Amino acid sequence: MTAALVLLAGAVLALHLAAAMLAVSHARRRPPPRPDETPFICLLRPVCGLDGPEPETLGSSFGLDYPAHEIVFCAARADDPAVPLVEALIRQHPGARARLLIGTDPISDNPKLNNLAKGWAGSAADWVVIADANLMLPRDYLCQLLAHWAPGIGLVTSPPAGTRPEGLAAAVEAAFLNGLQGRWQLAAARCGLGYAQGKTMFLHRELLDRQGGLAVLGRELAEDVAATRVVRKAGLNVRLVPRPFAQPLGRRHPRDVWARQLRWSRIRRHGVPGLFALEPLLSPVLPVASLSLVQPALALPFLALWYGGEWLLCRAMDWPRGGRDLAAWLLRDLSLPLLWGATFARPGFEWRGTRMAPAPRRRSTRG
Repeated sequence: MTAALVLLAGAVLALHLAAAMLAVSHARRRPPPRPDETPFICLLRPVCGLDGPEPETLGSSFGLDYPAHEIVFCAARADDPAVPLVEALIRQHPGARARLLIGTDPISDNPKLNNLAKGWAGSAADWVVIADANLMLPRDYLCQLLAHWAPGIGLVTSPPAGTRPEGLAAAVEAAFLNGLQGRWQLAAARCGLGYAQGKTMFLHRELLDRQGGLAVLGRELAEDVAATRVVRKAGLNVRLVPRPFAQPLGRRHPRDVWARQLRWSRIRRHGVPGLFALEPLLSPVLPVASLSLVQPALALPFLALWYGGEWLLCRAMDWPRGGRDLAAWLLRDLSLPLLWGATFARPGFEWRGTRMAPAPRRRSTRG
C-alpha cells in the first residue's frame, strides 16, 4: 500500500511537470511567417458592463496592423455602461472601420451569443474573430491568428494570460488562468489535442453557417465547448497560437473569483465529464496528504518540485511569479478539491444575470 501511494504521488508530480514542459515547448514553437494574403476579417467584440480594464482592452481593437478588417462592437442594451466608452473610442478613431450594434437576438440560452448574433448576421466577412472585451489585443493580433490557419484547421484560439493582478484575490485568479488552465491547454495543444477557448476564436463563417449559424454554439453551456465539438465533428483541428494573449486583471473580489471558477468548473463537468473526474489530481493536496501518512519525509521535496516547476513555467512564459503569487498558487491548490466538490451541488449557474443550465440528456428510445 505504501509503495502504491508513493508511486501514485510520483506519477501525479511527473504529469504536472511534463505538462509545464509541454506548455513551454508549445510557446517556443517558431511562429509562421506573416500571411501573404489578407482576406477581409470581422473582429467581433461583445461588451457587457465595465469591470475595469475595458478602456485599455477595447481601445486595443484600434490600430491593428492588418489592412482589411472591420471592428463590430455588440451591446445587448443601449443603457449598458460600456456603450458610452465604445462610442467615444469610435469617435477617437475616425479612420477605423468600426461600428456599434445594439440589441439582442434570442438564438440560444447563452446571452453572449444572443448579443453577438446581430454582428454575425450583419457582417459580410467570411473570416470572423470573436474576442472578449477584457482581452488585450497586440498590434499583430489578426496577423497571428491568420498565420496559424492551415489546411485541416477549423479554428484558431488562445487561452488568456492573467496579467497585472492587484491584490491577493486577483493573484489567485491569475494562478487559475496561467499555471493551471493555461498550462494544460497549451500542453494539450502541443500533443495535437487543441481545444477552443472563448476569449479568442477565429474561424471561417462557412463552418458554422452550414450547420445553422452562430446558434450552433449554443448547444453547450459554453460556446467554446460547442465550437470544439463542431470543429472535430467536421474532421478538423483546433490550433493555438504559441503564447496566450494578455488579460489585465486589476483588482478582484474573492467572492467573484470563486463564482467565476465555479462556473467554469460546472461547464467542464458537463462538457468533458471524463476529464473532469480527474481534476482533483491537478492539485497537490491529495498526493501530499498520502505522502504525509506513509512517507512524511517526501512531502516537502514533493512540494518543492511541484511549485519549483510552476515557477519555472511562469518564468519562461513571463507570467506573475513573486512571493504573493506563490501564496496564490497555494490558495488555488487548496481550493481545488473544494471547488470540485461544490460543482456537484447543482448543474447550472448564473452569468450576467442569466440563469444557465445544461439541456437534459436525451434518453435512447431503442429497446
